[in-house]
Amino acid sequence: MTPLDPAAISPATGVRTLLYKEVLRFWKVSFQTVAAPVLTAVLYLLIFGHVLEEHVKVYDGVSYTAFLVPGLVMMSVLQNAFANSSSSLIQSKITGNLVFLLVTPLSHRAWFTAYVGASVIRGLLVGLGVFLVTLWFAVPPFAEPWWILVFAALGAGMLGSLGLIAGLWAEKFDQMAAFQNFLIMPMTFLAGVFYSVHSLPAFWQAVSHLNPFFYMIDGFRRGFFGQSDVSPWLSLAIVGASFAVVAAVALHLLKTGYKIRH
Repeated sequence: MTPLDPAAISPATGVRTLLYKEVLRFWKVSFQTVAAPVLTAVLYLLIFGHVLEEHVKVYDGVSYTAFLVPGLVMMSVLQNAFANSSSSLIQSKITGNLVFLLVTPLSHRAWFTAYVGASVIRGLLVGLGVFLVTLWFAVPPFAEPWWILVFAALGAGMLGSLGLIAGLWAEKFDQMAAFQNFLIMPMTFLAGVFYSVHSLPAFWQAVSHLNPFFYMIDGFRRGFFGQSDVSPWLSLAIVGASFAVVAAVALHLLKTGYKIRH
C-alpha cells in the first residue's frame, strides 16, 4: 500500500475533521450543553415575566414577556458560544491531549475556523432551543428577520473567538471561571437583556453604550420588533469591528502558539 502523502491532504479536510470533533464533543453531552442552558433561560423568563409583566412596558404594543424573549435567546447564544471554545481548549491543555493537535499540519487559521465554527453551531442551537420553548409564553413578530440572522452569527462568532483567547490564556479552571464570572457574565447581564437602556439614568446609559454586548442584543431585538434603542447600522458597525479585533487577536495568539507551544 502506498503511504498517504501529507502534502496531498486538503487543508479543508483537517478543518472539517477538527470541526466535527468539536461539534461531537458538545453534542455527546447535549443534555448538559444544550438542554440545561435552555432550561435556565426558561426559568429567567418565568420569574422575570411573571413578576414584571404588569409593571414594565418598553415598546408600544409589545408585552414585557415578548420583549424578554430575544434578549434571553441572544444571551444564551453568547454565553454558550464562549463556553464551547474556552472549555474545549482549557480541557485539552489540562488533560494533555492538546499535543495530538499540535503535531498535525493544521494551520492557526484551521484551528480558529474549527473552534469558532463549533462555538457558533452550539450557540445557535441553544438559541434556537430557547426560542422554540419560549414560544409557549410569547410569540414575538419577525419585523426585520435579516437582523436576527446577522447579529446571531456575528455575536456567536465574536464570543467563540473570545472563548479561544480565554482558553489560551487560562492555565487552570479557576482562571477560566474568573474570566467568565467577572467579564462575560456582567457584560451580558448589563447589555439590556432584561430592560431597555432608555430606562436607565444618563450615566448608566453612557456606560451601557461602551459595552459591545449591548449592540449585539439591541440589534438582534430589532429583527423581532423593528424597534431598537440605537440604529441597527450603528450596532452592526460596532459589533463587526469588535468581532474583527477579537478574531485578529485570537488568530495572532494561535499563530504564535501562546501558552500551547513550549
